[in-house]
Amino acid sequence: MNHSHFNSLIHAPNRLHICAILSTTAAIEFKLLRERLDVSDSVLSKHLKSLEEAGYVAPAKRTDFGRQRTWLSLTPKGLEAYTVHVKELKRIVG
Repeated sequence: MNHSHFNSLIHAPNRLHICAILSTTAAIEFKLLRERLDVSDSVLSKHLKSLEEAGYVAPAKRTDFGRQRTWLSLTPKGLEAYTVHVKELKRIVG
């Protein structure tokens, strides 16, 4: 029996893109991530909430120049899940 490592939570297009971006950096500001995805605040927030509830994304609030900003990073669990999912996608299409 073949056990698939396909992760349906990560696979949704915006969440897959979020994980791909976060996998290449230590942290990224919410605003920059929103701009790179070209989505609204509410759409990004909804996807991030799903990833955060799974333990894949960790938000951090920081104050810069008197303004509070949200920074996001992929947790070790999130990086592992993303890496395994990408490997499974390559296996499926390969």
